[in-house]
Amino acid sequence: MKSVLVVEDSAIVMKVLRHVLSRSTKIHPVYAESFAAARQLVEGGEHNFFAALIDLSLPDAPNGEVVDYTLSLKIPTIVLTGSFDEKKREALLAKGIVDYVTKEGRFSYEYALGVLHRLVKNQKVKVLVVDDSTTARKIVCDLLELHLYEVVQAGDGVDAIKALLAHPDIKILITDYHMPRMDGFDLVKTIRGKYEKTDIIIIGLSSEGEGQLSARFIKNGANDFLRKPFNHEEFFCRISHNVEMVELIEQIRDSASRDDLTGCYNRKYFFQQGESFRQRAVQNGSPLSVAVVMLDDFNSINERYGHEIGNFIMQRTADSLSSAFDRFLLARAGGHEFFALMPGLNNDRAIAFVDRVRQLLGSEKQWLGDEQVVLSFSAGVTSELGDSIDDMLASAGTCLHRATEAGGDLVFGDE
Repeated sequence: MKSVLVVEDSAIVMKVLRHVLSRSTKIHPVYAESFAAARQLVEGGEHNFFAALIDLSLPDAPNGEVVDYTLSLKIPTIVLTGSFDEKKREALLAKGIVDYVTKEGRFSYEYALGVLHRLVKNQKVKVLVVDDSTTARKIVCDLLELHLYEVVQAGDGVDAIKALLAHPDIKILITDYHMPRMDGFDLVKTIRGKYEKTDIIIIGLSSEGEGQLSARFIKNGANDFLRKPFNHEEFFCRISHNVEMVELIEQIRDSASRDDLTGCYNRKYFFQQGESFRQRAVQNGSPLSVAVVMLDDFNSINERYGHEIGNFIMQRTADSLSSAFDRFLLARAGGHEFFALMPGLNNDRAIAFVDRVRQLLGSEKQWLGDEQVVLSFSAGVTSELGDSIDDMLASAGTCLHRATEAGGDLVFGDE
């Protein structure tokens, strides 16, 4: 979790902040009630502060001195204030604060927590800024970097295409219209020929007085647009709104690929990914192994303890297997059976790896009241690519059958 410095002198506000921030699994709030206490925490070196949530007016820093202090240390800073002051807000935004939040109720503190969470997520979001004006491009890039986005730049549409090829993980593209060689519209149309709106977010920029450009950007495939000049807060609200929408869609897609009970990938997802991996292995001549893993005598647990306890143990076991196979693809095939896809491992290495996992699982003891449960599994491993992922699973299933016939708690591979 990321350490966040929280400075607030009001006991009531501090109580609300502690309640709201305590629910976060992404940040670790460290509290101070004065500028002096905040400075001591920062300079003590115990915490490497990721961000700061600062009350603008403190008894020992009535004019926002603590904000200047955290900004001087390049700590992303969110300001809390009891009243809205337009001039003060503009001055603080010009200094480089992340956001300006008025203490107007519980939602304000929820909003501040959302901004902190967004900062954590933004570190993994890459943005491409396209504009032939160096000055305009720098303004946008500076704003994005203030919110911890990773930024890539391009001077026109042609360079933007090159940047996308060099950085396939770009998630957001912000483009101006007027550019040499390839303008914003042609860039959007070219990108939409390959990428869906949920693959890359495109936000068009148009100058004031070019009202028709906004509609044209949207019609050509942009997700959104901003009219220049735009203000700091509108810019980030638009960016965050689009990113969060795409993240929500990705969560829904991921949920559809997961097993309801264990959270592992499901059978359907394994077949989709497995066939792609198999085809690449055939094309590249690279090793690929598939394992079918079956928990030994798991039905007896359900019969003895009931399905509720059986489900609990299955979840715990799936967590252990997911951790062990974290660099590979593990899926729950159904019941007490799992599939594992291990690219880069030949049969001998895959057998050795799965056998180590078997030994680790066998060393884990689960307690049900006063009783101790130790699980084991049998597995079959194949590296014969066959004509499909079905062929590989059939071969691994044959190896599994040999392992169970030999008494179980064993890993067998290709003969």
